[in-house]
Amino acid sequence: MKRLRRIPDESDPETNPDPDGEGSFSKDQHERKCGLSSMKMMGFFVVALMVVSVVFSVSIVLQDPPSDGVLESGKNVGFLDVMESSKEDQVLEVQPQKVVGPVDDDSPSIEVQKDKLLGGLLAPGFDETSCVSRYQSVLYRKESQHKPSPYLISRLRSYEALHKRCGPYTVSYNKTLEKLKTGHHLESIDCNYLVWISFSGLGNRILTLASAFLYALLTNRVLLVDPGTDMVDLFCEPFPEVSWFLPLDFPLKNEFGSFDQKSPHCYGRMLKNSSFANSSKSISAPFVYLHLVHDYDDQDKLFFCDEDQTSLREVPWLIMKTDNYFVPSLFLIPTFEQELSNLFPRKEAVFHLLGRYIFHPTNPVWGLITRYYQAYLAKADERIGIQIRVFDTGTGPFQHVLDQIIACTLKENLLPDISTEKPIINPSQKSKAVLVTSLSGGYFERLRDMYWEHPTVTGEVIGFYQPSHEEYQQTEKQFHNRKAWAEMYLLSLTDVLITSSWSTFGYVAQSLGGLKPWILYKPENRTAPDPPCGRVMSMEPCFHAPPFYDCKAKRGIDTGAVVPHVRHCEDMSWGLKLVDNESEL
Repeated sequence: MKRLRRIPDESDPETNPDPDGEGSFSKDQHERKCGLSSMKMMGFFVVALMVVSVVFSVSIVLQDPPSDGVLESGKNVGFLDVMESSKEDQVLEVQPQKVVGPVDDDSPSIEVQKDKLLGGLLAPGFDETSCVSRYQSVLYRKESQHKPSPYLISRLRSYEALHKRCGPYTVSYNKTLEKLKTGHHLESIDCNYLVWISFSGLGNRILTLASAFLYALLTNRVLLVDPGTDMVDLFCEPFPEVSWFLPLDFPLKNEFGSFDQKSPHCYGRMLKNSSFANSSKSISAPFVYLHLVHDYDDQDKLFFCDEDQTSLREVPWLIMKTDNYFVPSLFLIPTFEQELSNLFPRKEAVFHLLGRYIFHPTNPVWGLITRYYQAYLAKADERIGIQIRVFDTGTGPFQHVLDQIIACTLKENLLPDISTEKPIINPSQKSKAVLVTSLSGGYFERLRDMYWEHPTVTGEVIGFYQPSHEEYQQTEKQFHNRKAWAEMYLLSLTDVLITSSWSTFGYVAQSLGGLKPWILYKPENRTAPDPPCGRVMSMEPCFHAPPFYDCKAKRGIDTGAVVPHVRHCEDMSWGLKLVDNESEL
């Protein structure tokens, strides 16, 4: 008989043999199970909340920081090492005045990209690595106030096309060279040339080469540059595709050193020849030598007359030797007057624009410039250049020159005075870096010690730096000229400039930099002049040996009083320089 099962009673030992729950679930156990489940749910919720919080925090942290937050890390921040990809894909936009030099070559700023052609002055398309300075120099300069005229830009592009068509080893070059070799008259020669002979010191060569290029531009000639001993080492090629350097196999190259006023093909000597003088100045020679050195005579100076320019027009090869910046006298030739006015509405910007177009330091020289700038000049609030050239014989430094420099800087408030009595309690945070260039190291040492041993009355911190002191000029030494070119360029990067009278070194620096310097007047009898210096009228260089001749009247004349924009120089009373005449602008 089947037995009926009883409903188990938790209190009955027979039906619930395990009242303590060791063999089955009890009520307390059930309650504990529910409590544990609630705790687990709460734990999962807390963990999820924490994960969401972390994700949100990370998303905020990883957002792009504001650009001003990056730049606030230092006043000299330029290009940051935060980009590894190509120049075109990633750029950092910075304010132009913040850029004191590139840190990462692969990270150009947007502003630099816009102006690396200097307002159209430079042509695009060069291999940037072959001449880094061409497009990178804009990083180290303030924006120029002197923009190239549209006409100048157009003429430069036209010249580049002419140079490409007629430059070395082109068909036209080879054809014209044949006339020079044989002396025979060849029909339909479409290219005429101006050959510049490398001559004199580096400052003179830079100034005369700019003069020669402008003359070539005015006369539609192709400029070819004698490489000399170091021109290739110092300057990049300025024109696209075809070199401006004269080939080493040029037929007359070995004669360059002997060309002078006595040479048969010297223009001045040709004018003295009576048979030539009576032949309406028709020149059929394959080449003419132009002697425009400081010792040239009255016949040589007739180069600057309209009639003589007409007679030279058809000569295929003009060979020029000069140590003068003769640009001011080109402005006095009527044939060129309108063209020059169109090219340069602002007369004082001639060398400034041509220099920035032509003269680009080679990579080795650019390395000297940029390394020195970054190490010593970049962090200063203001950069001051002092270019010292002493023409006195004997061993310097000379006390009267040092006295003159100090008097100039204090009188013109270019440097603060020193305090010899009481300390400065509240020093200024402003710093000035003074770049000194001189063949002697003595002036730098005296100035440095003066501002090291005494505080300035303003509390400003003044640092003095001199890249080299060669003791004497060594024109033919390659590294000497590398350093000289680097120092001229460094001076052109300063904010304020003091230069020495008669110095082509200073002329190059001021004009490249677009600076109107204070010029130290030339001392007499080893006595500091009073006043010690003065501000120049314009940044243009001085033509030291100009002609004083009226070509039409055939008599002497003061060529510094013919037109308003050609005046006598501040540092050389008989010299000529270009200035801006406000009534003509």
